[in-house]
Amino acid sequence: MNIKQYINIWGVYMRYDSIIIGSGPAGLSAAMNLKIHNKNILWFGNNNLSDKVEKAERVDNYPGLPAISGKELQQAFLQHKETMGLEITDKIVSTIYDMGGYYNVMAENEFYETETVILATGVVTANQYQGEAEFVGRGVSYCATCDGNLYKGKKIAVISTAKRFEHEVKFLAELAEQVYLFPFYKDCEVSGEHVELIAKAPREISGGFRVDKIRLSDDSELEVDGIFIMRNSIAPTALLAGLQMEDGHIGVNRKQETNMPGIYAIGDCTGKPYQYAKAVGEGNVAAHSVIEYLGEK
Repeated sequence: MNIKQYINIWGVYMRYDSIIIGSGPAGLSAAMNLKIHNKNILWFGNNNLSDKVEKAERVDNYPGLPAISGKELQQAFLQHKETMGLEITDKIVSTIYDMGGYYNVMAENEFYETETVILATGVVTANQYQGEAEFVGRGVSYCATCDGNLYKGKKIAVISTAKRFEHEVKFLAELAEQVYLFPFYKDCEVSGEHVELIAKAPREISGGFRVDKIRLSDDSELEVDGIFIMRNSIAPTALLAGLQMEDGHIGVNRKQETNMPGIYAIGDCTGKPYQYAKAVGEGNVAAHSVIEYLGEK
């Protein structure tokens, strides 16, 4: 069951054994263990692995590496990844669809089929805006290339949390009549005749059946046809409908299984302690749970 190929009317395509979402220590551990067992995987994340690890001043509780700096630990992780020939696909996953027996993962307007999914998404530190969850699919989107063409000649708001999303904002600016841009980072380089930078913070998304306005921190409003929210990670419940949460984290058992068959969660997204050693251990457990699940299928 390493590589499965299916034939449809368009030709040959591949269904992965597992797709891993997240490139922190938990995701790395899962990818390494699945690679050792020759599973056909696709790994979504950041090519630099984890900004959180790199920024750590010192790590004292990682076995065998006493008083190591975050940068040193990050370099060790990167070297191990390269040694094993692991590759990361640097795309933001926006949605996971339950297809009944397998899953479709959507990342920047591309679909990828998989038997299992391992969520290593970390903790989503940004709170959702009031009305955000209600209007997902009805004017709220997390993917410019997926939904941008729906807003040709229309007015949109774009909330961007990192410079890495500027190419998507520029893409939207070429389509929309007006872009109200909320850049939550320094040195924004997006400009243009149809782009207006807004310094006030968004507070609430509202509308009828679809989004029609966004309310700002000073209670002023902007009339819009759609809102794009660019974050490094998406709340698990927005990513996958039906996923069970416990105290703000993804609920799992000791095999890292969620309430949905073939869906596993590891690392900070499963709850405290937020420790690298815990994340690596959970990645190992989830990989072996996936192997067992595939064997039973």
